[in-house]
Amino acid sequence: MRHSLLIPIVAVLLSSGCIQSIALRSTGTIVDYGLEAISEESDLQLAEQSIASDLKLLDGLLRGEPENKHLLLMAARGYGSYALGFAEDDSPERARMFYLRARDYGLRVLTQRESFEKAWDKDLEAFQRALAEFSREDVPAVFWTANAWGNYIRLNLTDPGAIADIPKVESLLEFVLEKDETYFYGSAHLDMGTLFGSRPKILGGDPEGARKHFERCLEISKGRFLMANVYYAMTYAVQTQNKELFSTLLREVNEASLDILPEQRLANAIAKKKAEKLLTRISDLFE
Repeated sequence: MRHSLLIPIVAVLLSSGCIQSIALRSTGTIVDYGLEAISEESDLQLAEQSIASDLKLLDGLLRGEPENKHLLLMAARGYGSYALGFAEDDSPERARMFYLRARDYGLRVLTQRESFEKAWDKDLEAFQRALAEFSREDVPAVFWTANAWGNYIRLNLTDPGAIADIPKVESLLEFVLEKDETYFYGSAHLDMGTLFGSRPKILGGDPEGARKHFERCLEISKGRFLMANVYYAMTYAVQTQNKELFSTLLREVNEASLDILPEQRLANAIAKKKAEKLLTRISDLFE
């Protein structure tokens, strides 16, 4: 009798759908650990190759579970990080493509809420009303969507369509700042500072606002997340033609140990690479 009761249970476990779900969960966990390990990697070539493989694995997993929020969030973060670290300096066009892919993965998380699905591509007022329905738990999805979207815009400041989306990205970042300004080392401040600092005032730039956001990010991260220095220098310092600040910020990056933030060795190694490249352009960036 006991064996007969087990038969339907075994049948369910052996069904293709159940096995696929278990396999997807197991593989997703492996990808989680892999991305965590990559974040601690200091060798840029090894990291680039590993991230590319993991991203395609995530694409494949999402074909099996297209609404899996965790996988979508990893893909949004992964593609955005890949674009920033390994594409935008050498191939802005590739970076634009990856930033849009990252943004769209993030939007696939956010638009699972019906009100946001109806409003995200509508006017700003409707967008903000729908955004207000999210909670602190939604900060990661909101941030990584805003991060990719904002970086895409930064590479397209001559495109009126991209510029028109800036208020929506700022609304997403303001949401993160309100709910948890410390998320990912204060990076919502970094992104807001980048948006304010990369545009001239005529296009909505705000140098003083940028400076305050960058300084707050540096305060939250205790100066350990070196990407803040890089974008502070690259945007605000260049926009205000503050050559001394530019040099100081980038020297701090060059002099910092990669072990200053072990869990983000890769991000800091990328920051060092960007800092070196920016310093070679100092005569072009300053009059």
